[in-house]
Amino acid sequence: MALCQGILDIIRDRAAEEGFSRVAVVRLCVGALSHVDPRALEFGFDVVARGTLAEGAELRIDRPAGQAFCMACSQTVTLAARGEPCPACGSHQLMVVGGDELRVEELEVS
Repeated sequence: MALCQGILDIIRDRAAEEGFSRVAVVRLCVGALSHVDPRALEFGFDVVARGTLAEGAELRIDRPAGQAFCMACSQTVTLAARGEPCPACGSHQLMVVGGDELRVEELEVS
């Protein structure tokens, strides 16, 4: 719920800066390694958006794959979840380089 409230705070700040009064679509980028469940985010957003300029807004969630650099084999690999070994060599010496983000990408407003 705290993440959803943070998203709503971002929307309110943008509305104050840009002068819109209604949000139709909120597009988020929620990386596969972000530890955020998109279904929980959708439910929580519906709850915190009630009675606000984002009430009824459609939540569109992009889920980029996790990316990590393997220090053992010097390859950038795709990971479905944290804690997985390198799919190329089996090492766990991985440094996440992508897919751990959570950000508001775009708002469709009126």
